[in-house]
Amino acid sequence: MKRFFVLPFLFVASLRAGVSLPSIFSDGMVLQQAQLVPVWGKADAGEAVKVTLGDQTQSTTATKNGTWRIMLNPLNANAEPADLVVTGKNTLTFKNVLVGEVWVCSGQSNMGMTVNRSLNAEAEMAAAKFPAIRMFTVERTPSLKPQADCKGTWQEANPQNVGTFSAAGFFFGRHLHQVLKVPVGLINTSWGGTRVEAWTSSEALAERPCAQEMLADWKDAIKKWDAPLQQSIFEKAKADWQEKVKLVDAQNKQLAKDDKLKLNKPAAPRPPEDPSKSQHHPASLYNSMVAPLIGYGMKGAIWYQGESNQRRAFQYQELLPTMINDWRKRWESEFPFYIVQLANYGNKQPVSSEPGLADTWAELQEAQYLTAITLPKCGLAVTNDIGEEKDIHPKNKQEVGRRLALWALAKDYGKTGTVPSGPLYRSSTISGDKVRIQFDYTGTSLKTRDGGELKHFQIVGADKKWVWAKAKIEGNEVVVWHDSVKQPIGVRYAWAAWPQGANLTNAEGLPASCFRTDDFLPSTLGVTSPFKEATAVAP
Repeated sequence: MKRFFVLPFLFVASLRAGVSLPSIFSDGMVLQQAQLVPVWGKADAGEAVKVTLGDQTQSTTATKNGTWRIMLNPLNANAEPADLVVTGKNTLTFKNVLVGEVWVCSGQSNMGMTVNRSLNAEAEMAAAKFPAIRMFTVERTPSLKPQADCKGTWQEANPQNVGTFSAAGFFFGRHLHQVLKVPVGLINTSWGGTRVEAWTSSEALAERPCAQEMLADWKDAIKKWDAPLQQSIFEKAKADWQEKVKLVDAQNKQLAKDDKLKLNKPAAPRPPEDPSKSQHHPASLYNSMVAPLIGYGMKGAIWYQGESNQRRAFQYQELLPTMINDWRKRWESEFPFYIVQLANYGNKQPVSSEPGLADTWAELQEAQYLTAITLPKCGLAVTNDIGEEKDIHPKNKQEVGRRLALWALAKDYGKTGTVPSGPLYRSSTISGDKVRIQFDYTGTSLKTRDGGELKHFQIVGADKKWVWAKAKIEGNEVVVWHDSVKQPIGVRYAWAAWPQGANLTNAEGLPASCFRTDDFLPSTLGVTSPFKEATAVAP
């Protein structure tokens, strides 16, 4: 008879053979300048650990739990590659390390959208010879529990690598690099189609009343999950879909003979998804794609997300600030946070000329605007002039990145002559039959993009019947009126997913955000769980 022996615990522990670090610390990394620089990892209990960069060395001893953390004194920006050497029982040498500005880039598919899919992609990739711009892309994986590490590598921005970089992140970083003349590190942690709650910790969500129904629904979904049943339902739906495709194919053959337009094939059913393994589960991406990064020295964050929360736009007014405050609390820093407001997009709806319609896209844009003007050190990159009616992923990520960079340059890097934004609604006053609108960020003056009359303003009286309004610029104000509305109570501007013709800008060419002065209840009020949404969220 063979006997099997279990190795003693102490012997197993000794196999760890010394010091290790999370993957964010790896060759090619960029460290944040002008701040204390945290470096951390694992080692055997009581193991002496030393970290050296240039002429600076710091030491510590691993705790009984086998963790260690060292703070390097603030570093000056340096584009000359250096080695970061970590010594315990073993020695790890990380090569090609730079010091400069580090930013986290997060969100859903418009942040994840790569350079090779952006405007003028081939030319952009060929010209991307920026060895001092680096991007660390976090591998996409969900988790129901916080993780200590993630997978990813630092890559230089060169013609071979840059095609897979986040486009919004890269163009943001490129603008900073070209103006500041220092290395820029970008940490891309994004996933298409995901919702803000997935990027927020369980603890933060548990404290918010607006999240309780959502959390309960997810818990119930996991409890009721029946994999064989769901697979059976899927197989039946798939068979039905295949039959419909055959029918459409047959019809299209006949239509082709008659020289008529072909029919669109129906969308295939989605395979069943275990809710406990879903990237949409609250906190699932925070746990696996944010928690491992917490503590890494960085300047701030940029955020491009919201499409998948539009059916719960009013709730987003609470969820987005919750996530921002959660990240700041865990980083122990009130770092700057800049939001890309959703671009104009047809949202799969016919463009209507009727004013006063409820619009979940505009309500989500409003939630982003309210977050930006309410929380400290936040800003809003308005993009309602560069979207595409039939594509939720606008290709002009160069301008998205530039507008985000304007906020950082104006607010964080002392470029006082930089106007960071187009006009943002501040207040309004009613004078007789006219409403006067005041703005922040008017720049040198208010303008219209096309030099014509202001468009896409609407006004309402006590009867709550919206009409398209007349509007004109007077100094740094906009005056709005309509001859049929003698006692106005509200004005809206660009209040639509596709606000055709909206043209208010400042002289610097930056567009005004959509806004409303009324206090009517939004259409998304009370919708607090994705399981209760009336229709599917945007892709």
